[in-house]
Amino acid sequence: MRTVAVIPARYGSTRFPGKPLAPILGRPMIRWVWERAARARGLDRLVVATDDERIAREVKRFGGETVMTPVDCPTGSDRVHAAVREMECDVVLNLQGDEPTLDPSALEALLALMSQDPSLPMGTLVAPIRSREEFDNPNVVKVALGEEGRCLYFSRSPVPFCREVAFEAAPLWRHVGIYAFRKESLAAFTSWPRGTLERTESLEQLRALERGVVIRAARVQWPGCAVDSPEDIQAAEAFLRAASPDD
Repeated sequence: MRTVAVIPARYGSTRFPGKPLAPILGRPMIRWVWERAARARGLDRLVVATDDERIAREVKRFGGETVMTPVDCPTGSDRVHAAVREMECDVVLNLQGDEPTLDPSALEALLALMSQDPSLPMGTLVAPIRSREEFDNPNVVKVALGEEGRCLYFSRSPVPFCREVAFEAAPLWRHVGIYAFRKESLAAFTSWPRGTLERTESLEQLRALERGVVIRAARVQWPGCAVDSPEDIQAAEAFLRAASPDD
């Protein structure tokens, strides 16, 4: 199983322009993501897909590989597809360029999921929900899981509703926005128009569920420290200071 991991990184961001180059403990964020992803076992290739020469120069400076992609890619998945279109690979990992605390072992769990079931078109990650505040937060995407980790639905609303089971005892999961695709599944996914549910919730993974695509999730322990705005850098730095070199 030949695997390629792609970190989509665009310069233009409404809330945080130039985010991939934002310094975190003296290093640009894209370098943190790259170096932590590179520690995952089972990857045959790791690339940064970008539309900006400044990002490409920085990645090359620290020894990473870049692929230039169009400026007008509508989503990260489209940018990933543009990057791997001419590559020989079986499985493509779509990483997040704003997760400087990325866990290499979580990527390995996702690769194991795809390896164990060669017919699985798409995989992702989920982590336990730890608080009522997290469950009620619309920025935390919840996942309803069926047997063998099959994703039944993703929502910004609190699902499943805890009617007869106490919150503390309910099987509650949050989505970790990292995906694995079979290469042909990624090509199909990016060719489909946005569906009604996707537009309603603003969650692109619902495009696959609306089309009947099976998505299964690997369960991981994920601290979650995405950098969405400049204010989030302080939390990311605190996490990285506290982490040991082997974390």
